[in-house]
Amino acid sequence: MTRETGEAPGFPAGEWLDALVAQSLREDIGGGDVSAAVAVTAGTVATGAVVARQAGIVAGLPLVGLVYGALDPRVRVEALVADGAAVAAGQELVRMEGPAASLLTGERTALNFVQHLGGIATQTARYVAAAGKGRCVVLDTRKTLPGFRLLAKYAVRCGGGVNHRLGLYDRVLLKDNHWASGDSIAAMVARARATYPQLAVEVEVDTTAQLAVVLGLNVEWIMLDNFAVAEVAAAVVLRDATAPATKLEVSGNVNLETIGGYARTGVDAVSVGRLTHSAPALDIGMDFDLRSGA
Repeated sequence: MTRETGEAPGFPAGEWLDALVAQSLREDIGGGDVSAAVAVTAGTVATGAVVARQAGIVAGLPLVGLVYGALDPRVRVEALVADGAAVAAGQELVRMEGPAASLLTGERTALNFVQHLGGIATQTARYVAAAGKGRCVVLDTRKTLPGFRLLAKYAVRCGGGVNHRLGLYDRVLLKDNHWASGDSIAAMVARARATYPQLAVEVEVDTTAQLAVVLGLNVEWIMLDNFAVAEVAAAVVLRDATAPATKLEVSGNVNLETIGGYARTGVDAVSVGRLTHSAPALDIGMDFDLRSGA
């Protein structure tokens, strides 16, 4: 995966996702869907549609097929739009046909996935638009629901954002708590180069004095934590003069009102925890026609 360029694989897949879908169904169904059992006559078939109740960017639509495939292979699922599409309120996204009881039973699990991921994609698209069309990319963070990280980061890509590191294993990122370990940052960077030569090294700085030190260490990235816009602009000037190959990332104090100002300073990236930890769900529902057959 090439994260800084935004080039990344498509929809995530694997045994972990199959297990997540299965567990999600188990926690909802338990010993059986008692509501469907009393409401639907055995043998009734139906059609259904996943419908956007508000405008936004969709993500996670393949999960509708995965949910119903795990629940009842007799359910046929057809996606009408692709993930990453901008949709309007009232637009149909997916159509389903099959046993009515199964359509009803899988409804909430399927919607939980697409509402959450659509919310992340929509939130990301807002931040990307607010950042403008310059060089600055919008990065996500590791602030994701446990077990949902690959899906959340996929949704960020659907919204036009770029993935930062996936976990603690694919980049050396030395933050303030690492600085507090007592060793010098130069020594830690040297150990990182020696131990993990294949990985990029990033160092978080809290002050311009720390920035001046780290610019001399030839790291790939420096994270400017809680810098004001004017301080970031000054940091860009200093970087351009002393270590032009080092990329600068802004973190902290970033919202829809401030991201444009940071982006215009000339930084390479702005990371936003709100993309994943605070994205409101996209309002998506299901409509059914239980009269289609018996």
